[in-house]
Amino acid sequence: MNKLTAQMSGDGGQWRLYVVLYGESEWPTVRFESGPVPTGADRRDALAYLGYEVVPGAEWAWIEDSQKPFDDSTPVVLIAAVDVRELEGATE
Repeated sequence: MNKLTAQMSGDGGQWRLYVVLYGESEWPTVRFESGPVPTGADRRDALAYLGYEVVPGAEWAWIEDSQKPFDDSTPVVLIAAVDVRELEGATE
């Protein structure tokens, strides 16, 4: 199975989890309501809904950015990433 990357981002509003598919114009995406960071179980369920799972042993890595590049006076955007793979039996 090919290893892909899932990312999740949020800026205090809605959270968005998506699987990066290079060469595709649209990526599989799940949006979460505004609120606290989605739990690990929430993210696992969202990935399964999209047909993916976290690669065994992989962990979410978090970074922060600003809404406007190179302007740290703008609100923070949190971005997380993890290696994923297609669920066995999942179809595209």
